[in-house]
This record gives sequence, C-alpha cells and structure tokens, in this order.
Amino acid sequence: MSENLREQLILLPAYFQGHLLLTLAAITMGILISVPMGVWAEQSPRVKRPLLAVVSIIQTFPSLAILALVVALLGGRIGFLPAFIALTLYSMLPIVRNTVTGLESVSGSVIEAAKGIGMSPNQILREVKLPLAMPVIVAGIRTAMVWTVGLATLSTLVGATSFGNYIFTGLQTRNLVAVTVGSLASAGLAVGLDGLVASIQWLLEERNEATDSSRLKKIRMSIYGAIAIVISIALYGLIPQPRADFVIAGKPFTEQYIMAGLLAEELEEAGFSVEQRLGLGSAVVYEAIRNGTVDLYVEYTGTVWANFMGRESNPGREGIKRGVTEFLEEQNVITLGFTGFQNRYALAMRRDRAAELGVTSIEDLVPFAAELSAGSDLEFFGRTEWLRLRDLYKMDFGDKLTFDVSLMYTAVAERQVDVISAYTTDGRVAAYDLLLLDDPRNALLAYDAMFLASKNAAQQPEFLRAIDSFIDSIPDAAMRQANRLVDVDGESISVAIEYLRSEMAKN
Repeated sequence: MSENLREQLILLPAYFQGHLLLTLAAITMGILISVPMGVWAEQSPRVKRPLLAVVSIIQTFPSLAILALVVALLGGRIGFLPAFIALTLYSMLPIVRNTVTGLESVSGSVIEAAKGIGMSPNQILREVKLPLAMPVIVAGIRTAMVWTVGLATLSTLVGATSFGNYIFTGLQTRNLVAVTVGSLASAGLAVGLDGLVASIQWLLEERNEATDSSRLKKIRMSIYGAIAIVISIALYGLIPQPRADFVIAGKPFTEQYIMAGLLAEELEEAGFSVEQRLGLGSAVVYEAIRNGTVDLYVEYTGTVWANFMGRESNPGREGIKRGVTEFLEEQNVITLGFTGFQNRYALAMRRDRAAELGVTSIEDLVPFAAELSAGSDLEFFGRTEWLRLRDLYKMDFGDKLTFDVSLMYTAVAERQVDVISAYTTDGRVAAYDLLLLDDPRNALLAYDAMFLASKNAAQQPEFLRAIDSFIDSIPDAAMRQANRLVDVDGESISVAIEYLRSEMAKN
C-alpha cells in the first residue's frame, strides 16, 4: 500500500462518520417534514399546487447558493447546522411529490369500500391509503437518499466534515488518490443506504407474513443488525466531543491548506489542541472569524479591500495595508501581522504565445484582447479588479471562461485559453513557463497575506507567542516553492510544511 493511500484511509473513519450523520439527520428531518406535507397537499387541492411549486423552486436553486444563504441567515455560523438545513431542504421535493403521487394512485373503489365498512377519514388514511402508497413514498425517499449523499460532499465548503474533504482537497492539490477514495466512499455509502432503505421496506411489507423459514429469520436479523450498526455510528457523532482549543480555517486552494497545516502544527507543538476547517469560501470564513467560530486563518489584503470593504480604488500596496488594518479593527477582527509574502492576481500567458504576439504587459495585450480567450478562477471576472482593469485599459476578451484553479493552469498550458488570471505565488507559473504580464496602469490590487484571529484567541498570550514566529517570516520565493512541491511535484501537504519550516529556520 502506498503512503499516500495509507494517509487517506487513516482519515476515512472520521469522514465516514461525519458524512453518515449529516445524511441520515437530513433525510430523517426531510421525511418528518415532507410526508405530512404531502398528505396535507393530497387532501387539500388548494394547498397542493403552491406547496409543490415551493419545493420545486427550492430544488432549482444551486446547492452552493443554498449553502451560502443558510450560512448568511445563521449569522456566519459554519459546520454541521447550515449543511444539515440545506440538505434537508434539498431532500424534500422527491419525498413530497412521491407522497402526493402515491396517495393519489390509490384506487377510488378501494376507498369507497373502506367508507362502506364504516372507516373514518383518518382510519382510511392510516389503514388503507398510506400502506398502499408506501412503495411510491419509499421510492421518493430512496431518490432523496442518493441525492443527499452526493450533495453532502459540498458541506465541506461550509466547514462540515464529509467525504467532500477528500474530494476538494484532492482536486486542489492534484491528489488523485484522495479524489478517488472520496468519490468511491461517497458512491459506496449511497448504494449501501439505498439498499438499507429497500431492506426496511421489505421488512415492513413482510411483517405480517406467517412464516417460520429459518432463512427469512436470518435475513431479518441481518437487516436489524445493519440498521443498528448504521444508527450507532451516526449517533456516535452526537456524543459531545472535547472542543479544540483553537479552530484554524483555510480557503479551497493549496496555499491555504499549507498555511493552515503549518499553523496547526505550531500550535499543537505549543500544547494546544487544534481543529482544521478547510475549503471554506472567502465570505464564509470571514464571517466565521468575526463571530468567533474560527480562531485563525490567513487572509489577503486585496480580498478584504475589494470584497468586504467594497472599495474600487487602488491606493497602492501600503495604502491598502493601512486601510484594511483600520477596517478590521472596527470589525472586531484582530490582525496579528503579515506573513511576508504577497499572492496577488496577475494576467499570465504561455511564454511562447506572448513572444508570438510581442506581449510583455497588459498594455501590449490591448490590441489583441478581443480575439483572445481568457480563463480565470471562479471569482476573478466578478471582482472589482477585473472591472477596473477592463475600464482602465479599455479592453475586453473575446471569450471569458471560469475554471477550478487547478484546471485553469492546465487550460493555458494546453492552449485551451490564451490568458489566465494567475496567482503570483503559484508554483505552476514557473513549471508551465508562464509569463506574468506587467500592469503599468496599476489596475490589479496588492494581496499581502496576513494572519487574522478572533478576539478570544488574540487575548491569550500563549497563542500570540506561538504565532509570533511566523510574522514576516515567509518570503514570496519560499511560498512559491512550497506550492510547487504540492501542485507540480505531487508531494503531500506535510512535505510542503516541512520545507517552509526549514526555510523559516534559515532566517
């Protein structure tokens, strides 16, 4: 067994337990809400149409948008709760719809016969309609179960533990073993839970069968045992666990994973227990640091300036630093200091393609832009930097595509796009022989990396002493090489962390 695979399998129990608990909790709540709603809709034509329209509309919302909205409504809270609420909402449509369809499919003659023997409406519902509709209702539950298992992988983006931890980390660090393990585990869980629901349906349908077959008894006992094991694993996650001394967060790209791991190691060596929440979006992690759900993470001045302050100007590197520091003080977010490196946006091209066009700066790119295709990460073309760059240079690209960061570099290297919005500390810039274009009109912002801490963490002297050694200790070149070790050379995050430690020790 390879070392990489062994590392991933060590993480499997925790990720499995988190994914299972989240899925079962959401499905259980979805059933408790959706089946009564479906019964109500079937019995009240005035309710049916608007109810089905509402649950259908919820289903059309992008899953990431639902997660983001729930986090915002919870005041920036991250972790299990927002993921649970979002998945519950997503599980409702197939259950509600199948409940209505199943009840409506019960033959009218059967209902008339039940009335004829004196059964009340409630008795008809309990004893006739629901049992006959049960196969259709269970089919909706099985559909919702499979959907929920798949969508639960996205809960990683709001700080909940799931198999998504494998997938998102693996995609960003080009670790195909992690992606494969996460994907297979998620698929296996979906198949297993679907089979378990089918088995429960079989038990319900066979409960009145008068048979003493030892084989059937063994099957029943096996199903009961499987149900007990699954429920036990899920309930184990509800047992209160000792809270970590500090929660360290990171955004969904390699540099953030490395820095979060580096900080976690340092705090653990200082005697603290640490929990890492990785793969969070910028807005999510910023709100989490403000409300104290997260204690420490690495942020960038340009992100705060443009996204959270809403500024469209560019006063230069030092001006942005000063403005951001003053703003964060007003927001009860503590700035512990800067890392020493800057990871800003820069337009980049293959060196041979740039030479072919005679381009060394964005200014040179202007005459060709309308005929070129550009790729960016998921944010760049929606940020104020792009709007300012477009307006200052009076240019726009003929085609603009968005990619996951890891795919963006592959796209320019394979000539699928001509230009990308590269990161200046990304090791793939040198590995793919990309040219970073000069920005003579100062359109793009400075992005100095800094340590942001919660108010509670910043009040603890031991915490501050542990972080102090990182202040202004990591130059651009060191961070670029650490990123390259993971993104290009295929090394693990731990190898990149050790490299940074060795570089810091030299200073």
